[in-house]
Amino acid sequence: MNKITKRLILYFALLAIAIYLMVTLWSAIHREQGPVLPRDYDEIVASGMLNVVTDYNTLGYRVAGDTVVGFQYELIKAIERDWEIDVNLFLENSLEENLEGLQVGRYDIVARNIPVNTELKGEFGFTRFLNRNKLVLVQRKLEYNDSIEPVRSQLDLAGKTIYVHQDSPAKLRIENLAHEIGDTIFIEEDPLYEAQQLVMMVAGGDIDFTVCGMQLAKSLASKITEIDIETDISFTQLESWAVRKESHSLLDSLNSWFEGFMDSPEYKKIYNRYFN
Repeated sequence: MNKITKRLILYFALLAIAIYLMVTLWSAIHREQGPVLPRDYDEIVASGMLNVVTDYNTLGYRVAGDTVVGFQYELIKAIERDWEIDVNLFLENSLEENLEGLQVGRYDIVARNIPVNTELKGEFGFTRFLNRNKLVLVQRKLEYNDSIEPVRSQLDLAGKTIYVHQDSPAKLRIENLAHEIGDTIFIEEDPLYEAQQLVMMVAGGDIDFTVCGMQLAKSLASKITEIDIETDISFTQLESWAVRKESHSLLDSLNSWFEGFMDSPEYKKIYNRYFN
């Protein structure tokens, strides 16, 4: 592992630990306070505060120098401006924790790219799709992997171990893939490292395989020459934000806002900044 890779992994590890401790403390405080009564659009506007949770990564919320960036963050700020409402922004990387907080009324919106499936649609309301994405296998290129050819057939994942973040929605896809190929694919859930850190660990030779969305993979591959992202793990999926199933007015208001905003030059600049 080269020095730059080691430093990056150390940086991400320390950052992840700090975020984990802050989120754990925040969660403990809110658990003591108990669940909040769910709200719809009228109650939210009357309160003057919209509670939104997103994830801490390149596409959600990230601090770059003295600037906050992120695809979700920029959309959230645009809503705050256009709706003339204050946004109370929470950071939580676990999708399971996001959705649990949504159910008990801690959050009004989960603002992250959630792959929409039949099971989730039965429990939550989803906005119009904001993105198309698919999962890809992240592995090392031949020249960085002792001349071992990258896996190209999903059948060759039989018996292999793939690392994912704990509670990652990618786990379900890998389990389904194992059924499809009729063999075992071992899954290691890491409670600390997110997709970006796991990709760095692949690049450094600490683990052999992880998975992440194509957009994030492309962004990381442009900076990390060791990784190969050419093997698909899933078909293209639609991704959306989530609200409570009962929040019909909030969902309608979000969809109406997205319909207008996504046709604007401002949105096109934001989208191209992160996905092109």
